[in-house]
Amino acid sequence: GALLVNERIDREELCGALSPCSLSFEIVVENPLELYSGTVEIQDINDNDPVFPSSQARLEISESVAAGARFPLESAQDPDVGINSLQTYQLSANPNFALDVQTRVDGSKYAELVLEKELDREEQRELNLVLTALDGGSPPRSAHVQIHIDVVDANDNAPVFNQSTYKASVRENTPSGTLVARISAYDLDDGPNGDIVYSFSSHTPAKVRELFALDSATGELRVKGQLDYEETKLYEIYLQAKDKGAVPGVAHCKVLVEVVDVNDNAPEVTVTSVYSPVPEDAAPGTVVALLSVTDLDSHDNGLVNYVNDNAPKPSQESYDVYVLENNVPGIPILNVSATDPDLGRNAHLSYTLLQGDPSSGHLFSINRENGTLYLLTSLDHEDQVEFSMMVQVQDGGFPPLATNVSVSVFVTDLNDNAPMVLYPHPNTTATYTDVVAPGTPAGHMVTKVVAVDADAGYNAWISYTLLQATDPSLFSVGLHNGEIFTARQLREDDAPEHTLVILLKDHGEPVLSTSATISISVAEMVKEVLTDLTDVAPANDPRRHVTFYLILAVILVSAAFFITMLSVGIFKCYKWRQSKELYNSSRSTTYRTPGPFHHIDAVRGGFTPPSFYHQVYLTTDSRQSDLLCKKPFTSSPLGSRQGTIRNGEPGLYHQIVGTASRLPTPAE
Repeated sequence: GALLVNERIDREELCGALSPCSLSFEIVVENPLELYSGTVEIQDINDNDPVFPSSQARLEISESVAAGARFPLESAQDPDVGINSLQTYQLSANPNFALDVQTRVDGSKYAELVLEKELDREEQRELNLVLTALDGGSPPRSAHVQIHIDVVDANDNAPVFNQSTYKASVRENTPSGTLVARISAYDLDDGPNGDIVYSFSSHTPAKVRELFALDSATGELRVKGQLDYEETKLYEIYLQAKDKGAVPGVAHCKVLVEVVDVNDNAPEVTVTSVYSPVPEDAAPGTVVALLSVTDLDSHDNGLVNYVNDNAPKPSQESYDVYVLENNVPGIPILNVSATDPDLGRNAHLSYTLLQGDPSSGHLFSINRENGTLYLLTSLDHEDQVEFSMMVQVQDGGFPPLATNVSVSVFVTDLNDNAPMVLYPHPNTTATYTDVVAPGTPAGHMVTKVVAVDADAGYNAWISYTLLQATDPSLFSVGLHNGEIFTARQLREDDAPEHTLVILLKDHGEPVLSTSATISISVAEMVKEVLTDLTDVAPANDPRRHVTFYLILAVILVSAAFFITMLSVGIFKCYKWRQSKELYNSSRSTTYRTPGPFHHIDAVRGGFTPPSFYHQVYLTTDSRQSDLLCKKPFTSSPLGSRQGTIRNGEPGLYHQIVGTASRLPTPAE
């Protein structure tokens, strides 16, 4: 039972930086049959010196750097572990710098130069220091590196990171090129002194540089190599930002990258002992073989179960179902089928509907036992054309295995919507009148019928035909665009008013249709149809008396203004005569002129509608005053022609000179 060493053991070759380093073995004891596990721990001895990446290090430090600034130094590497690994650093004596030894999360050491006394380039242009790395062995082993520091004139402002520590987590199977973190620094300087270049700090291990890449311009840290949770769970990455000045300013930050375990290791089955042949009279329960299963993953990913190794396999990975709109609720539209090669409970399948679209939750249901998908309500193609969902097929094993199947339901269109007229609007009592001048030649477009159909495809294709007209030979309508043209030149004996009824039909099955009525007036000038437009206005239109109210308001305001001006004239005549009498009698008096300006807000009576506002601006020394009438603009549904006519109604603006007032003509 003695355990012997067959060859020389090198702990660093076997385990690298892992501690403790152990080798496992198993022992089988027979009669009775038992299985024992054993572990040999390989202890470390101090047989390796610390090693720096290079024998010399060069730093450029600005003389403007304040005391307390830190400068990371290249770390030494010692493959030994525990007390035999790298323990501390020492710096040669100097008046300006001190050494600060820091400990990483994994316990490794690194050193930073700390400026205790500000540098003066005029006093000393360069410094030479010696950095010594010591391990904890007895006696300790050491390594040295020469540090040459150039003191130069520097940038006034160094880059500054927006945070000193960044944290990120990535899965161990993350592909190369995936963004891990984006560091950001700013520099208050201008030009090259403010341009920032990102890079790894000098003491970043080579292994980290192999696994991660840093964009020097954007500061994006991306995966470069293959991460392995089982090898390293956390990376502590030190980065720096430099500007492009003659003496670049430097800022440092730290990125902590946590590696998240994924189930990337399959269980390994080891057959420890096999008994063969087996006697034909072997009793039930006789041991035939001993199996051991291990999994390198962690937590749940490393748990191993024996049983249910086949997931349900659907007959199709996805289904496309087409349903006519206006369907009968409750109809089955699809049967999802799947198989499972396992036995018993592991092969019992159940079907669950995973909601895709939020709107599909109350529209569909599935039979849990046989996978039949039902449509619970009537669908409308104009409301929604497509529904997407997932059906999960799960077996009865423990833990259960499941497979998802994609289902897309497309609603096909039926011709259930008639064309809808947008112009002329069908839901108004006003008549849409278009005007065409006498003598208009053939081919002149008078107006256009605008319509839409809520259906899709061929069902929404609208055709326009002239159903009825006062003179069918005078106008024609475009079959597909609804444009109304003159079919011939207008003559003097043509009727002055024409009514057209346009029939709009779609091309569905069955055909659905609607109609639109167009009124066309033949007139030389727009003012000739003004009376007609007024006649066709609805009887309950409150705007039909607007012109009357405006004329009445102008007359009343003019009368008030006349009375006011007459009163002012009498008053000024009285003052003139009084002044003349005083002058003739040689009596001195002080003549006081009235104020230069008076603002009178008048004519706000109840005889005008509340939407009108009248102001009279009067002066005691001027013969001219202005009357301003304001009216809010009201859009007209009859289009641009009628809007132009109605906006020209009297009362928009009147100017009164002296006591005379003038009313605008209808054309104005």
